[in-house]
Amino acid sequence: MIRAEMGPVDKQQEFVLRTIEERDVRFVRLWFTDVLGFLKSVAVAPAELENAFSEGIGFDGSSIEGFARVYEADMLAKPDPSTFQILPWRGHSPSTARMFCDILMPDGSPSYADPRYVLKRALGKAADLGFTFYTHPEIEFFLFKKLPEEGESPVPIDHSGYFDHTPHGRSQDFRREAITMLESMGISVEFSHHEGAPGQQEIDLRYADALTTADNIMTFRVVVKEVALTQGLYASFMPKPFAQWPGSAMHTHMSLFEGDRNAFYDAGAEYHLSKLARSFIAGLLRHAAEITAVTCQWVNSYKRLWGGGEAPAYICWGHNNRSALVRVPMYKPQKGQSTRIEFRSLDSAANPYLAYAVILAAGLKGIEEGYELPPGAEDDVWSLTEGERRALGIDPLPQNLDEAIRLMERSELVAETLGEQVFDFFLRNKRSEWAEYRRQITPYELSRMLPVM
Repeated sequence: MIRAEMGPVDKQQEFVLRTIEERDVRFVRLWFTDVLGFLKSVAVAPAELENAFSEGIGFDGSSIEGFARVYEADMLAKPDPSTFQILPWRGHSPSTARMFCDILMPDGSPSYADPRYVLKRALGKAADLGFTFYTHPEIEFFLFKKLPEEGESPVPIDHSGYFDHTPHGRSQDFRREAITMLESMGISVEFSHHEGAPGQQEIDLRYADALTTADNIMTFRVVVKEVALTQGLYASFMPKPFAQWPGSAMHTHMSLFEGDRNAFYDAGAEYHLSKLARSFIAGLLRHAAEITAVTCQWVNSYKRLWGGGEAPAYICWGHNNRSALVRVPMYKPQKGQSTRIEFRSLDSAANPYLAYAVILAAGLKGIEEGYELPPGAEDDVWSLTEGERRALGIDPLPQNLDEAIRLMERSELVAETLGEQVFDFFLRNKRSEWAEYRRQITPYELSRMLPVM
């Protein structure tokens, strides 16, 4: 995705308008994301774009989750020309393109309810300290034969496992087409493979600044679902659709750069981690529990965290330890620029703008306050007893959404990072989700209790 190379905004707008004419683009979809991370879209004719660039497109913000109350409903979606791309599944002439939007108030000021602006604010704070925040997500998801009807169990498209290669396998065909489509939109893919559960896939996006990554994740979800539908399949980013198999994570590798220098790298330090990187990890650990409602925002997210399968349910870090919440990957000689850490609790159904904002805020807090990093975990944390974990000072992450909400609502860091409007709406919505979930009578209760009670 072209961003910095395009030069001043007016040049970017000229590029968009010229491309629209050359590529016979008849519809331009303006994309933005609500507070819960669901993509919204409005299509405009090319003739309306110049006005959209200068003034934005008006819409009713009170109809979008978390955006505005009825009496302050008028809002504007202003397209970011640096995010312009032709939609490949609509690429035949006449074409359809898309751009991400920033959400503005009628006076032109940024909307504090816009998740993209929440992340921009967090990145602005990092920039004031001299840092650029880079991220590289490993996105997992499931492919099913169809969307299950109510009462049906989902049926995965295969029974393959981790890294399995199956000649003429549908998973391979799917990943090839999805990656081709992503790369045609300027989204670089680093790896792809079959994951551990039947029907489960992983596609890893290449390193980019966090705002570009969040935009790319939103595009990724659309592309994956579009490709699945063309192949008669259904794709889902639900964190834990099967009790007996691992859930879908979005492990994210991250680092801070000062200009062209990786601020996480120190050639003479243990694991080549700089003091700054160690403080960043310490910030993630100290604030991990209170940001979990954002990084794992659904009731189903906690089935993944506490369902085994290498899910990081305990707050600790380790060198190349996949049971830890924060993993320090093995150092590659002569590749100091690739020094990074991996945050493992994030799942692929989270709002990436809000999640990366609170993760960055926690790490920066560790740097600003000079947090000391505790000793790393060397053992498989899951195999330890509760007493052993307590003795090592390893606390658990929240065990359900209710616990995560209670920790979040007391967090000054999350409130400051999200802003009052997003913070309040997010908590209200999650409390409602938890209340609705608690009222459900599950198949487990019926099968275990009805016959004997």
